[in-house]
Amino acid sequence: MATRLVQIAMNARDDSALGRFWAEVLGWSVDSEEPGVTNLEPVGLVYPDPVAVCVDVLRVPEPKTVKNRVHIDLATTSAAHQAELVARLQVLGATPADVGQGDVPWTVLADPEGNEFCVLEPRSIYRDTGPMAAVVVDCADPRAMARFWGEAMDWTLHEVTDDHAVLRSAKSVGPYLEFLRTPDAKTVKNRIHLDLCPYPGDDQAAEAARLRALGATDIDLGQGDVPWTVLTDPEGNEFCVLTPR
Repeated sequence: MATRLVQIAMNARDDSALGRFWAEVLGWSVDSEEPGVTNLEPVGLVYPDPVAVCVDVLRVPEPKTVKNRVHIDLATTSAAHQAELVARLQVLGATPADVGQGDVPWTVLADPEGNEFCVLEPRSIYRDTGPMAAVVVDCADPRAMARFWGEAMDWTLHEVTDDHAVLRSAKSVGPYLEFLRTPDAKTVKNRIHLDLCPYPGDDQAAEAARLRALGATDIDLGQGDVPWTVLTDPEGNEFCVLTPR
């Protein structure tokens, strides 16, 4: 049995407006829109496909209060592309953000609801990821996170050190999943979380049990009676196990 990362879920006060923003950022389409939920996918994608990690924007009543522990890195192909992308995103409503990054070659912005993201300088590793270079998770122990997430999913571990860990789809397509060592502790529910999906024919309950044996724990966020299972990883990051497909 195994799962794979199929999408990230992003909380928002206004899911429709934030969904439109991120659709413009990524060059994707609004695949579906229901009350409180806006789903974004690349045009022509047959979900789920490892070529992209899709985005679900979910309406919540609470505002953002602290720096997110999960963020998106955007890929660029040249210095000119990076500058043009930053300028275009600011026209769309992004604003510069200072998270203590200092003098770095990437640009840190915040979306209209304050979610931080990075526009990276050109890097060869991200030349074939599509617009989303990586989903990045702050953590205290990248090696421990690599052990858990490397077992939780069928993604391939590319690199692990004391400071960072890097995974990617076993098919070597789509964005990377990266864990970066940071000194900050998790204090509130993450406004961006990972959604995992078992493969067709696998058993969702058995997969959730396997993840608990690896170190995941159940958490009640008030989700009620829903078809997905809500868990946390060993550092308390919430994630969902969806129904197989």
